Amino acid sequence: MKRVGIIGVGKYLPKRVLSNRDLEKIVDTSDEWITTRTGIKERHLVSSHEAASDLATNAAKEALKDAGIKPQDLDLIIVATITPDMQFPSTACFVQAALGAKNAVCFDISAACAGFVYAIIVAQQFIAQGTYKNALVVGTEVLSSITDWQDRSTCVLFGDGAGAAVLSEVKSAAGILSTYLGGDGSMADLLMLPGGGSRNPATHKTIDKRLHCIKMQGNKLFKLAVKIMAEAAQIALKKAGLKCEDIDLVIPHQANVRIIMAMAKRLGLPSDRIYVNIEKYGNMSSASTATALCEAVRVGRIKKGDIVLLDAFGAGLVWGACLIKW
Repeated sequence: MKRVGIIGVGKYLPKRVLSNRDLEKIVDTSDEWITTRTGIKERHLVSSHEAASDLATNAAKEALKDAGIKPQDLDLIIVATITPDMQFPSTACFVQAALGAKNAVCFDISAACAGFVYAIIVAQQFIAQGTYKNALVVGTEVLSSITDWQDRSTCVLFGDGAGAAVLSEVKSAAGILSTYLGGDGSMADLLMLPGGGSRNPATHKTIDKRLHCIKMQGNKLFKLAVKIMAEAAQIALKKAGLKCEDIDLVIPHQANVRIIMAMAKRLGLPSDRIYVNIEKYGNMSSASTATALCEAVRVGRIKKGDIVLLDAFGAGLVWGACLIKW
């Protein structure tokens, strides 16, 4: 089995910014309420002409440049998203065409907020076994397109954006050390988009009932997220023969700052080993972990030789952890 590592990262955030003060004019909420309960101060939203593939393509271009490879060098493109451009073809096909990556196999995966971690681990398998050499993994979301802007409990949480990573074989001791994925479909009702699929196809009735918007039971998810993300981290560490104190930086899914810090407390990690950028972007589902990873690299929080943990949890319920030596 070949050792696989991340050789390039990139991100893209739409230019439009929606602050908590702006939201105060839309729904009955306040900057203080949002900040205290979530840690979010603002989020980015797409313009009228931007879709998930546009965000993904911009992030991908940056990641390819960082990796020092051309689009034609890609063998595989995996896009993690719950807000694809359309039901089919896959968003990955649109990204492939936009990049000119004519040699790449392309497909999407749907694992909600854990999508980027899932996609990283899927891509790792192809490279480790020698099936493909270079893979592009992108987490991209336009959550503003499925947000109920009349629901103050959810509309304050979400934002749009994309993050990307290029994976390839690495010869050194660096790379992915261990991975862990989990799921429990019995709790699917805690977070879902009921309308638009074969269960509830689009009709006037489903639109009137706002079934094409995110439905979430936040209080139940909070407790589960803390517990499961901590357990996922511990399992990934055990598989790698490492302990919590060996981690230099955790890149968690950016859902809620209180979830993140409660998870850190369970792991016995100080806050300076947890990367948080939720205040600027809100929850971007699959794009959150991807964007945070890129940002942490860019600002120097991740250095060569560091032990980095990606840890995410989302609708499904699904979760995953990936331990990397940078």
